[in-house]
Amino acid sequence: MSYHIVADSCCDLPESARKDPHFEIVSLTLEIGDYRIRDDESFDQLDFIARVAASPNPAKTACPSPEAFMRAYDHPAEDIYVVTLSSHLSGTYNAAILGREMYLEEHPGKNIHVVDALSSCCGEAQIALRIQELCEEGKPFEEVVREAEAYRDGMMTLFVLDNLDTLRKNGRLTGVKSLVASTLNVKPVMAGDRGVIVQKGQGIGTRKALVKMVEILQKEAKDTISKRLMITHVNCYERAMTVLDMILARMKFRDAIVVDAAGVSTVYAGDGGIVVTC
Repeated sequence: MSYHIVADSCCDLPESARKDPHFEIVSLTLEIGDYRIRDDESFDQLDFIARVAASPNPAKTACPSPEAFMRAYDHPAEDIYVVTLSSHLSGTYNAAILGREMYLEEHPGKNIHVVDALSSCCGEAQIALRIQELCEEGKPFEEVVREAEAYRDGMMTLFVLDNLDTLRKNGRLTGVKSLVASTLNVKPVMAGDRGVIVQKGQGIGTRKALVKMVEILQKEAKDTISKRLMITHVNCYERAMTVLDMILARMKFRDAIVVDAAGVSTVYAGDGGIVVTC
């Protein structure tokens, strides 16, 4: 069966997948005050980071319209799989679902399934890449859907950010009961728990927080030898490679990929942010 994988622009796919015609990205919009751009291939990360630093307004995102998803579904492939960032963090999942309903009214019988990633960044990419693996194995639509969602449910997402202000100001930290004072340079280790952000630990300074994150990963991740490790970084490649080395010194994975953040991930993870999934 022919297949097509649609994801929103928070899905930090590696470059090889972005060039693969089986994948299509539906862009969110990025906003800083009156400045608005699409999160597409024209995104300039360094320029955007500079604008965020210079603006008194927090950066925000706006989800794609249902019509944007409808256009992506209008593809000759028999099976359409859609991956969106967590419905707890964005309205993108709901837009994708509404787009599916609208498209099926005009094209009944088309196989379209929308997966709520319950994650973001490289977490979305993990699910999209797993869907492709299942499709390439020749699995039927219903089995791909079932296995992709089981894969999502077994996935772990951890992150350490230099600054939590954007998440806090945009109301994305409602699952966190308390946060340590930034003036103490205490950096929390955060996790995605069924799509809701929670705090798992902390460290004095970014380096110790990253070490703590690796310790949590080592303790809680299961069956990693059969899994793919992915790391999204925001303008901090050397930091990401240090984290990769720390993880691989303690754990074995079947594959490891480091990707630079696209626009949405840059908004919420911020300059220097690190997100790890497996």
